[in-house]
Amino acid sequence: MNNTRPLMNNYGTPPIKLVRGQGTMVFDDQGKRYLDFLCGLAVTSLGHSHPRVAAALAQQAQTLVHVSNLFETEPHLEVATRLDQLIRTDTDLTTPGKILFQNSGAEANEAAMKLARKYQGRGRHVVLSAFRSFHGRTMATLAATGQPEKHEPFQPLPEGFRHAAWNDLEAFAAAVDPTVGAILLEPLQGEGGVNPADQSFLQGIRKLCDQHGILLIMDEVQTGLGRTGRWFGFQHTGITPDIVTTAKALGNGVPIGAVWATEEVADAFKPGDHGSTFGGQPLAAAAAREVLRIMTEINAPEMARLKGQALTKELLDLPGVESVRGWGLLLGVEINHDGLAGRTGPEIAAACLKAGLIVNGITPTALRLAPPITITDQEITQGVALLADVLNNPEIAA
Repeated sequence: MNNTRPLMNNYGTPPIKLVRGQGTMVFDDQGKRYLDFLCGLAVTSLGHSHPRVAAALAQQAQTLVHVSNLFETEPHLEVATRLDQLIRTDTDLTTPGKILFQNSGAEANEAAMKLARKYQGRGRHVVLSAFRSFHGRTMATLAATGQPEKHEPFQPLPEGFRHAAWNDLEAFAAAVDPTVGAILLEPLQGEGGVNPADQSFLQGIRKLCDQHGILLIMDEVQTGLGRTGRWFGFQHTGITPDIVTTAKALGNGVPIGAVWATEEVADAFKPGDHGSTFGGQPLAAAAAREVLRIMTEINAPEMARLKGQALTKELLDLPGVESVRGWGLLLGVEINHDGLAGRTGPEIAAACLKAGLIVNGITPTALRLAPPITITDQEITQGVALLADVLNNPEIAA
């Protein structure tokens, strides 16, 4: 790998080339095995190369791959129906909502913001989101992302976006004016540092939205589909959103995203208002259909909750670990001074990779862990042991 690679340098030079995956394990082109505690940034929640998802893809590839959304196809209707049921779990909604398929989390958030603007009408176009949030890398979702350092290379960004301090209800209330049409929040900030929302914060935001006629959009791209110990992260707090976005785990690695909205809000979109050539096409929808079937059969939220408890307990037993935050199997591991030993979180992650463990350095002092929901107890113990070796041996370097 060198500067003659025919790819733009958006991701830097990859340290390894992965060629195969199975369950929680991936293998590089040299045959080395790695425990994947990141699963493609919370994507392969059922593990790599799940045989039933692979079989569903193969069958659909021999049946019908693509025809566009000008025609009705299978199996996206089953996916839409099941997603709606899961999103409305433990809410006060009795009337089914509506689904619009997209190809990714960023596209789902983009569509959600367009839907909010269409519903609210001219003059109520502002989207209010949180500092340290992450909502995507399109121009609009980047503007909604509350990380000014990511904005600078692309200024001027689209107007109509505002940010307030995370978990600070008073700051959000102060940022509201008659132009605000939607509040966009993650229930647990992932890329921003694995920062859970306080229950009182999200409940207060819901009341604030009700008071001012503002739509509440929950970005469940990373937190959705069982990862946090509930089907969707907002369900931890007892609130009911107006719009929900999801992607990542929906296809277990096959690109697919979705926007859900209450029937009233969804009806704002009319034919021609928004579309996607590939959104919900049969191949991706076949993967998502099988993923949702499997997740339901194994009770993915309960599995994530129990595995998360086990992983957290083992992590907290490590001398180099200061604390663990997050929900289910989306965890931030704060490393103490001795564990860092002069290294940063990303440098610890690079050392873990060398040791055979894939994690993500999310802040200068913390790692993000998002292993498959199907991870075994033995693999949890093995992964924690690899992290312990890195924390106990500062000489292990990238």
